[in-house]
Amino acid sequence: MKKNLLSKDRIWLKDPEPHDFPAAQDYLELLFEPEQALKLVEKLKKATTINKKSKDILRASKLALLPETNIHVKENLKKVEKNKKLSPILLVRGQNELIIADGYHRLCCSYYLTEDLEVPCRLV
Repeated sequence: MKKNLLSKDRIWLKDPEPHDFPAAQDYLELLFEPEQALKLVEKLKKATTINKKSKDILRASKLALLPETNIHVKENLKKVEKNKKLSPILLVRGQNELIIADGYHRLCCSYYLTEDLEVPCRLV
């Protein structure tokens, strides 16, 4: 997709998909006790969707940008090319870094589309 045709509304759904929350909980249970992970996911479900730039989310998470050749990044790029929208990213504030509870591959995909594009996300 040409960069001048990119817009938040063309690429992103307004709300996370239902399956994103259990995926976030599975990941968060690696970092927190299950009860705490569940509480965070419940907060994510109730949180308002906000917008942040992909480059800022990536920097705050302190994670490396996955290569465009990563199978999941590539699948998301193909989705966008086919005009299928991506689900917003689920984020949790950690002690000194941002935790991407769900959506790391979608974030990397959006960065390759354009690092300045606003990314819908839920942040708790």
